[in-house]
Amino acid sequence: MSIIDIIDMGILLTNIEFFTHEREVWYRCLDGPIHRLTESDHDLIESIVEHIDTFYPKAYAALADEYKGSVRNQSYFRFLIASRFIRCNFAPLDNVPDFSAASLCSFEFVPCPLRGECRLECVVCRPEFDHKLSAAELRVMRLWCQGQSEDEIARQLYLSPCTIHNHIANAYNRTGIHSRHEFVAYASKHNLFS
Repeated sequence: MSIIDIIDMGILLTNIEFFTHEREVWYRCLDGPIHRLTESDHDLIESIVEHIDTFYPKAYAALADEYKGSVRNQSYFRFLIASRFIRCNFAPLDNVPDFSAASLCSFEFVPCPLRGECRLECVVCRPEFDHKLSAAELRVMRLWCQGQSEDEIARQLYLSPCTIHNHIANAYNRTGIHSRHEFVAYASKHNLFS
């Protein structure tokens, strides 16, 4: 998936608040009407499923396995994946969009009667984020987040300043981030360096 596809996916999901009511998923665009998520919401469901597959591949694999009996009906299969992910992560109705333009999720605590015994806990609910950064990019970005300059990082890692600059640019492109400040917040939110 290209960075353009990720940006397009993020734009569709931005400013939508998802919530559940009586085991059904509902959504509201900010300052807009409320709609029940149905199988016919193809573009929205496709964006949600692609987001899960791109940034939470372990959650996607677990959900695909969970609903493999429906795989022959792709529309329903993808609806089930999107619906479950939302029910496990975005149930309360509030005024905070659940997806940001930078492809980050604002996960919410969802009360669940299976908390502590569900085999999908911390896989589908509160899933592990896959940042798609290489080991070399992570080494550079750790030092970048600590406030070091490109030249300082180059000297410390015995690399050229051009290589350091390229690693930072690639990390920004992969994450949809445009500044050091945004990346520091992103790294903190996703525990990249802990």
